[in-house]
Amino acid sequence: MITQLRGTLIHKTPIEVVIDCGGVGYAVSVSTITSEKLPETGVDITLLTMLIIREDAHQLFGFLSEAERDIFKLLISISGIGPKTAITILSAGNLADLQDTIMRGDLSRLQKLPGVGKKTAERIIVELRDKIGKVEGFEESADDAVASATQRDVRDETLAAMVKLGYQRAAADKAIKTALHAEPTAQFTVEQLLRKALRNVLR
Repeated sequence: MITQLRGTLIHKTPIEVVIDCGGVGYAVSVSTITSEKLPETGVDITLLTMLIIREDAHQLFGFLSEAERDIFKLLISISGIGPKTAITILSAGNLADLQDTIMRGDLSRLQKLPGVGKKTAERIIVELRDKIGKVEGFEESADDAVASATQRDVRDETLAAMVKLGYQRAAADKAIKTALHAEPTAQFTVEQLLRKALRNVLR
């Protein structure tokens, strides 16, 4: 099983990359979110991978984080969702939003995802609602750059406080990011950010 590739990125499109590992080029299917975060060609990269073996093909899928790979595995465990559909779903938005949507059982929002009909959406909620909440370790997105190193500490403390208050981690994280993006130049204390985040999560 190929679980990781480390080599030079020699080709990149929004849905596939080619990595040169010791003279062998590996084609890897990726989500558009992962593709956007990768550097330009000619740079050494590391991708976590999952090899899907079918009768007619062996296909590698690549991920920048364990969280993305874990959610991919959960998605393809659902009847009616193949690896290509799973990658398409991952491309539709960030992981925290997808996690939150499933945990809240938001059927209508799930049906808006590519390749997901009502029955598939219902299966996703029933089968993944409890499992997906255990997935952690989401990579920071480019949007997180609004927070300085100090503000990251404030954000982490605020997130921990909200989780202790009983809020779901994904919902709390989203509320905090909304507050930070609303005032990108502000330097919040934990107390200030917590108040603003609580207002967002209660809307």
